[in-house]
Amino acid sequence: MSPSLLPALAANNTWFAIWPEISLGCLALLLLVLEIILPVSARRHIPTVAILGQLVLFGAVLADFHNGYVGHETFNGLLRHTEGGQIMRLFFILCSVLVFWLARLTLARQTMPKIEFYNIVLVVSAAMMLLAQSNHFVMLFVALETVTIGLYILVSYTRSNALTLEAGLKYLIMGALSSALLLFGIVLLYGVAGNSALPAHSGGAMHFPELARFLTANPHNSIAAIGIVLVLAGLAFKIGAFPFQIWIPDVYQGAPTPITAFLAVGSKAAGFAALLAVMRNVFPAYEWLTTPVLSIMAGATIIFGNLAALTQHNVKRLIGLSGVSHAGFLLLGVLAVAHTPLALGAVYFYLFAYLLANFAVFGVMVHLAGANDPEQELEHYSGLAKQDPFLAAVLAVGLGSLAGIPPLAGFVGKFLIFMAAYQAGFHGLLAIAIIGVVISIYYYFGWLRAAFFEEWRPSTELAPRPERTPANWSSKLAAAVLALASIAVGFCPGVFGHLLHW
Repeated sequence: MSPSLLPALAANNTWFAIWPEISLGCLALLLLVLEIILPVSARRHIPTVAILGQLVLFGAVLADFHNGYVGHETFNGLLRHTEGGQIMRLFFILCSVLVFWLARLTLARQTMPKIEFYNIVLVVSAAMMLLAQSNHFVMLFVALETVTIGLYILVSYTRSNALTLEAGLKYLIMGALSSALLLFGIVLLYGVAGNSALPAHSGGAMHFPELARFLTANPHNSIAAIGIVLVLAGLAFKIGAFPFQIWIPDVYQGAPTPITAFLAVGSKAAGFAALLAVMRNVFPAYEWLTTPVLSIMAGATIIFGNLAALTQHNVKRLIGLSGVSHAGFLLLGVLAVAHTPLALGAVYFYLFAYLLANFAVFGVMVHLAGANDPEQELEHYSGLAKQDPFLAAVLAVGLGSLAGIPPLAGFVGKFLIFMAAYQAGFHGLLAIAIIGVVISIYYYFGWLRAAFFEEWRPSTELAPRPERTPANWSSKLAAAVLALASIAVGFCPGVFGHLLHW
């Protein structure tokens, strides 16, 4: 590299373009500083400081949504700032806030260090935001691995529990395998598209536009095709799509409930952000390959997720396998993006509806879970409606939205995805998706039946029901906002219209 090129490269390092990510990093450092300087009695307020800081950041990003960097590349092509990236920034900040809310309840029952937990969540959230704006395979891989390594720690955070340690080990092994597949695919693409004649400032062969130009000029290169399949396989692990979903039940059960929620919502959304980036910006010329691969994956994911969830009695395993089916619905939207303008907005809408419904359900779960967090059974919900009508109502809204019951937000999300799939011509997959929705009603309403219509009867086969944690005013407020938001967005889906342009 010529020394004269260095100033030009440095000039493109526009740090203000990533001020939200830098702000999250600074907030993470602030938590550690506060833990050092504050007396022990005041440290319990540190999570509140973090939540308020993120809410301020959320408002600032929303106010600065259409900033001057949208539509431009920065950091020499590593990042490309789009309105979709801004939407995902808001998504991940909101997700982090809700994880903090769940963690305050869960960590109170544990003797583990607490501030480090919040610190890692903030760093992982910042990495997810960068991942959603990746414009270069080096950036995509580094951001994705930052997310994954942080989750390795968080999944096994409650290290005194054997199931949690088992979940952490399984996630580590499967995560390493998926990273190897992804990296091998990237290496093959670099090997076939690498060209020393490309100027350094262009980003090289790993720069999405440069690689897309090569693939467009060589639409049937066999090595590139293998690389593309391996990249899709690596990303399929992150979203929990078939046949890379094998880790989900055990990891979701063993992980602390806030991290189960983070995996179910944040990690899945980050995987779809990366998948959308490569499908829209890198692989359009290989639609002849990606469409059948993702179509088979989507259909199998919907079928497997719904059928496997039917037999589950542990609610964390149930919500994990139901999340597999939701990954199939979202894959249907990703497939339709290339064929109809409705699809991209439908995917974003679905993700937000999924966030509201999932965190409403997890908000109820953390109140019913005991110190042995992995042991959360359907039977533990018996009589919930009589003992705590508020939590039962929130659970009903959350599960109803996940099932796609009108007029909740989940119904609108599914309707938009199905409409996009119909317009794109994926009629066979649409039929599979509708069947999947019908099957899902059985296990979602089985959960509600336990909460509303069954009385608790002690069983010799189950451990004693854990003592429920009463919901305080802040927990009730957060749960009520999530439930009411699912209802309001279902009635008025146009509230996202300005952001999503549909």
